[in-house]
Amino acid sequence: METITVNSPFDGRELAQIKVSDRADVDKALELARDVYEDQDKWLAKHERVAILEKTVEIMSTRIEELTRIAASEGGKPYMDSKVEVQRAINGVKLAIEHMGVFKGKEIAMGHTQSSANRIAYTMKEPIGVVAAISAFNHPLNLAVHQTVPAIAVGSPVIIKPSETTPMSAINFVEILYEAGLPRPWCQVLVCHREAAQHLATSPKIDYLSFIGSGAVGWYLNSHVAAGTRVGLEHGGVAPVIVEPDADMDELVPSLAKGGFYHAGQVCVSVQRIYVHASICDEVAQKLADAAKKLIIGDPLEPTTEIGPLITHQEVDRVESWVNEAINAGAKVLCGGKRISDSCFEATVLLNPPHDIKVSQSEVFGPVVCIYSYSDIEEALKAANSLEFSFQAAVFTKNIDTALHAVRRLNATAVMVNDHTAFRVDWMPFGGAKASGLGMGGIPYSMEEMSTEKLMIIKSSVL
Repeated sequence: METITVNSPFDGRELAQIKVSDRADVDKALELARDVYEDQDKWLAKHERVAILEKTVEIMSTRIEELTRIAASEGGKPYMDSKVEVQRAINGVKLAIEHMGVFKGKEIAMGHTQSSANRIAYTMKEPIGVVAAISAFNHPLNLAVHQTVPAIAVGSPVIIKPSETTPMSAINFVEILYEAGLPRPWCQVLVCHREAAQHLATSPKIDYLSFIGSGAVGWYLNSHVAAGTRVGLEHGGVAPVIVEPDADMDELVPSLAKGGFYHAGQVCVSVQRIYVHASICDEVAQKLADAAKKLIIGDPLEPTTEIGPLITHQEVDRVESWVNEAINAGAKVLCGGKRISDSCFEATVLLNPPHDIKVSQSEVFGPVVCIYSYSDIEEALKAANSLEFSFQAAVFTKNIDTALHAVRRLNATAVMVNDHTAFRVDWMPFGGAKASGLGMGGIPYSMEEMSTEKLMIIKSSVL
């Protein structure tokens, strides 16, 4: 039996040995899921699903410390932020239960033409079928909740493949679902390598693919899924922020520091490109650098740590090479710019890196933010919109007209006004467009994605 070793990204210590599933295991899981989906006598009634999810909330709420330490240990997100992730995950299950109460079809108008007379019509919600969920490392518990619980809530069996670097949180969560009473066919977890994962994602036995990860892999899978498979993709962005001269400096700086360096920048909507009006650019840049210098970097299990490690040593090497490229191309380093160890990199602020290098063109996914000076907001908007990514963006200003103008003009699926780009609550729509993704996440939106509407039309002479 093949296993993988899960190691702490901070100090390399072994955390667990996990069985690796192969194609045969994938096929068994698919058969089990299809069997319960295709036999409606095996479906769980809505009240049964509600009871299971309520029990899941109860169990998770008694294990917050354990769940926090698992997530922080395997993913490297600091303890303080991992605890917030656990609380969000619990709330995500609650949100699914709440949305089940309003998850319904609707009446379709009939009778306003002669051909539609004597008819009434209604739609009803049905589960889409078998869901395959391929997850990412950066929010190992909350992503597992977002990719499995909506499926369970609507009655779709789901198979989740967590990241090989952070599988423990997902495995533990699925075990909690079983403990809460969920029959195993309704949620299965497979830890597998890329070939077996591709076999899962492209199988004609799945009906919906939820993928969170790199754009290259996601778009490849999207082009190879079986006919009729609905797909949701969540990739990264190179999140832009525009700072106008009237922005509130006291609110602006801590917000950008949190949005840029949260989880060492390993978030798909991390603040990365900050366009600051020339009249305040030096001040904003220096104050952000000063704030970054004060952030505590180190062991994610220490309660005071604010920035933990990158997920692998190779990622530290990559971030270092990108920063060195920027420095060699003329960027000014206001703080950071160097590795601390094999696993940690300094919180880094770069001023005016060229627009044609990696830190300006691609998602850094590390603790690096770039500041650019502009003289006119149209110039900033053009620069912000110059890339193929479209996810979350932000503008800082006290002028409502300027704010609305930026909201209208920015190529983004969400624009934050006077807040950083990494803001999220779990009931809001969340997803990228263009190169950043396909479809929309967020617990209620995922429930819609993982279900279908069936239309019923009744003809009667008494209508």
